[in-house]
Amino acid sequence: MHDRLRQRMPTGIASLDPVLDGGVPAGSVVLLLGEHGAGNVEFVQTSIMHLSLLRRSGTAGEHLLLPGGIVYVTLTRMREDILKEMALSFNPDFYNQLGEEIVFHDLSELYFDASIVPPDWYGEGSAIERLRKKQRREDGNILAELARVLGGCPENSLIVLDSLTGITPSLTRGPEWHEFIAFLRGLQQVAKRRNITIYLLLTSGILDRSRELEIADCVDATLLFRWEETGAQRRQRVMYFEKFRGVMPRLEDKDLVKFAVKISAAEGFEVRNIRMVI
Repeated sequence: MHDRLRQRMPTGIASLDPVLDGGVPAGSVVLLLGEHGAGNVEFVQTSIMHLSLLRRSGTAGEHLLLPGGIVYVTLTRMREDILKEMALSFNPDFYNQLGEEIVFHDLSELYFDASIVPPDWYGEGSAIERLRKKQRREDGNILAELARVLGGCPENSLIVLDSLTGITPSLTRGPEWHEFIAFLRGLQQVAKRRNITIYLLLTSGILDRSRELEIADCVDATLLFRWEETGAQRRQRVMYFEKFRGVMPRLEDKDLVKFAVKISAAEGFEVRNIRMVI
C-alpha cells in the first residue's frame, strides 16, 4: 500500500518533475486553467511529447509509472490539426511518432451537429451521408459520449480532454450544469479506481469565477497559468499551484508554489524554480 501511495506519473517536463517528487500522484485529475497563450496548452503538448519518448525507451525511475497509453479527446478540433500544431511548434520529426503513440477520439462532429455549422464544413462523406449522420446524432448528449469514450480507456493511462472551454458555456443554465459537475465528480472517482491521470484544459475568463471554482472543487489539482507584468512593458508567463491534494504541503514546505514559465521550440514548456517573479 505504501508503495502504491508513492507512485507518480511523470509529466515528462524535466524542469518540473523533480519538484513533484517525480510527477503527479497516479489517478489525479488535473485542471489546467489558463489565460490565452499563457502556457497551459504548451504544458500538455510538452508533457505528451516527452512521455511518448519515455514510453518508447521504457525508462522510468523508482516509484514512477509511465502511462500505459496516451489518449487525446478533442471536442472541436481535428486530429490532424493538433498533430500539425505540435510538429510546427516544436519538432516536425515528432509528427509521425505522436500519431502512432497517441490514441485520438474526435468528438467534434457531435459538437458541431448541435450547431448551425453546415455539415460539409466539418464532416466527411457525401452530403446525404453527412445529413443522415447528423440526424442520428441530433439527440446525442456530448457528456454521455464523453463518458462512453473515457470508460473505454485503459488503466494506468494519461487522458487529455481538449477542452472544457468548448462545452461549458452552453451548460451553465439549469440542470445541465448539475449534470456536468456530477460528470466531473464521477471522472475523479473513476480516475482513482483505474489509476488514470487526466488533464482538463480550460481557458480562464470564459466562465464567471464562481463556475471556475466549482469546477476546481471537482478535481485533485488546479494549475493556473497567467501573464504578469514584469516592468519595462514586458510580460512573463507564470504558473501557480492553486491546489494539489496530497502534494501541496510539500510544495509549501519548499516554498514552491509559483513559477516563471518559458516556452521554447527546443524544450517546449519549462519552469524556473522560483517563487517570486522579478
